[in-house]
Amino acid sequence: VQVVESGGGLVQLGGSLRLSCAFSGSLGGVYSMWWYREASGRQREWLATTTVHDNANVAESVKGRFTISSDDAENIVYLQMNRLTPEDTAIYYCKIGTNRGSYWGKGTLVTVSS
Repeated sequence: VQVVESGGGLVQLGGSLRLSCAFSGSLGGVYSMWWYREASGRQREWLATTTVHDNANVAESVKGRFTISSDDAENIVYLQMNRLTPEDTAIYYCKIGTNRGSYWGKGTLVTVSS
């Protein structure tokens, strides 16, 4: 099973990024996809979840700025991030939930400069 995040990078205050998470392999039945982030010196923080039935939830801390979506046919989940601030600087991780277990990617770094 491979879970690979991409789309991170350096962005200025107020900018936007769209992260992608592509997953493949013997996944079994995929039922949920999550985005988390981990800033330096802080615990990993849940950001958003979507399911194969398109039930999406976003953490209150980023609601209105972040949106999760997925392309089930292509096995990709996205995180659209708008109005970014330096507090959004972190490594962003994707997790895929299947009936064979949960799988994490290695993360993609987002740095927001002021």
